[in-house]
Amino acid sequence: MVPLLREAGVEPLLVKGWAAALLYPEPGLRPYGDIDLLVRPEQHTVAREALVAGARAPVDLHRGLADLDDHELEDVFARSRHVPLGKVEIRIPSAEDHLRLLCLHAFRHGLSRAVWLCDIAAALESRATDFDWGRLLTGDRRRSEAVVAALGLARAMLAAELGPTPLAARAERLPRWLVPATLRQWGKGSGLREPMGSFLRRPRGALAELRKHWPNPIEGTMGVGAPWNAWPRLPFQLAHVLVRGVRFARGLPAFLRATFEARAPSVPAGPPPSRRAE
Repeated sequence: MVPLLREAGVEPLLVKGWAAALLYPEPGLRPYGDIDLLVRPEQHTVAREALVAGARAPVDLHRGLADLDDHELEDVFARSRHVPLGKVEIRIPSAEDHLRLLCLHAFRHGLSRAVWLCDIAAALESRATDFDWGRLLTGDRRRSEAVVAALGLARAMLAAELGPTPLAARAERLPRWLVPATLRQWGKGSGLREPMGSFLRRPRGALAELRKHWPNPIEGTMGVGAPWNAWPRLPFQLAHVLVRGVRFARGLPAFLRATFEARAPSVPAGPPPSRRAE
C-alpha cells in the first residue's frame, strides 16, 4: 500500500497497529487489524482513490494528524523516521510523537481496549536514552495532562517502568477515579459502537445501542478538554454528550440528503414515453 501511495505522489505516515507492534520485545506479541495511515489533507482525495483502485488490505486513512493535530504537520513529518518492512521503507512518527498519539488516541476512545495501555507501556520501556520528554509534552496543555495520566496508569496497572524521568512524580499522582473507571470499562468488552445515524433507517435496537454511547469518565474528560483531577466526572460526561448531540444534529441534514439520493431511483436517459391518444 505504501508503494501504491508513493506512486500517486503521496507520502503516508503509519501509526498505531503495525508501528506499535515494533515496540514489543518479540514479534507476534501485538496483534493488529487494519492499517492506520496519516496523509496530508490536500493529498487525502488522491490517496483514497489510489487505495480504492489497488489496495488489498483494510486501511484506515486519516486526513491530517488526527490526535496530533495540536502539532505542526510538517514538523511531525520532519521528525519522523523510516523503518524497513521487507524491501520497503515505512515512515513512522518519532518515538515522542508516537507515544503522545498512542496516549491521546487511547483516552479519546475511553481506553476501551486493554491492548492500548499495553502499547503505552511497551513504548515507555523501549524508549531510547535520549528520549525527549519535553517534546512528548509539547502541545495543548490539557492533552499533555492526559498523556501524563496515561503514563501513570500504565505504571500503576502494568508496572511500566518510568525510571527517573522529569514527569515521574506527576505520573504517580493519578486521579482516584481513573483506575476504577478503566477496570469497569474493560469489564464491559471491546467498546465497539455503531454510528447512531445508521438507526435512522432501522430504529430497532437504537435504544440498546444508545446506551453504549454513554461516555465513560475517561472519554468524557477527553471530549471536553477537562482537567485530570479528582473532581467528579459526571458533569464532563454530560457536557460531552451535549457536544456530540449538537455535532450529530448539525450533520443530520447532510446525512439525510445523502440517504435520500442513494435511495432515489435512477431515471433512464432517452425521450419520454409516448402518450396514447384518447
